[in-house]
Amino acid sequence: MTLKALIFDVDGTLAETEEAHRRAFNDTFKSNGINWHWDVPLYGELLLTTGGKERMLAYQAKYHADKPQMSFDKIAALHRQKTTRYVEILASGGLALRPGVADLIKRATAAGIRLAIATTTSRPNVDALTKCCWGKPADEIFEVIATGEQVNAKKPAPDLFELALNRLQLSPESCLAFEDSGNGVLSAIGAGIKTIVTPCCYTENHDFTGAARVIPTLEDFPLG
Repeated sequence: MTLKALIFDVDGTLAETEEAHRRAFNDTFKSNGINWHWDVPLYGELLLTTGGKERMLAYQAKYHADKPQMSFDKIAALHRQKTTRYVEILASGGLALRPGVADLIKRATAAGIRLAIATTTSRPNVDALTKCCWGKPADEIFEVIATGEQVNAKKPAPDLFELALNRLQLSPESCLAFEDSGNGVLSAIGAGIKTIVTPCCYTENHDFTGAARVIPTLEDFPLG
């Protein structure tokens, strides 16, 4: 079947954003007087839980179970602050797309192949990345943008990719997904989409069973 659309994850796939996310979480905790600090090994563990709010709840339950638990509303408020801080960090510049991403998107656009996003992150985070890396809001690059706040179940559930397919009005067989994590692979193949993996610095040891290919970067990735 002719390839009609590419569907991309964002964090770790388009760019190595996780250190900016980790910094935004830690800055938010500190500014609110919360004695939490996520170092690199811990954050790698926490990334197995998709979604920022869910990640904070999981961390609280595991590492601070003997202390008063923050409510979901408090966690959600902190996460909104974290998103604002993340946008500020990316607005300061310095984030680059992963090798091959810009060229692949340029070639796909020239070939008439449609572009979509399926990510557990929020829409402000997606726009922050595209403005930093392309100088444009996300909807000037991607036709469809499915984000975590738009579905009931985040990755590894297939909901995000199914939402993207629905909005594209395409079959899974006519699309190709790009991911960097084990949960992302489960989500994409759960929606029936052939999946290409480029592991990021936090996901190199994930289980990518079911992926069509696992490659270091998207440089010279063939569209034919």
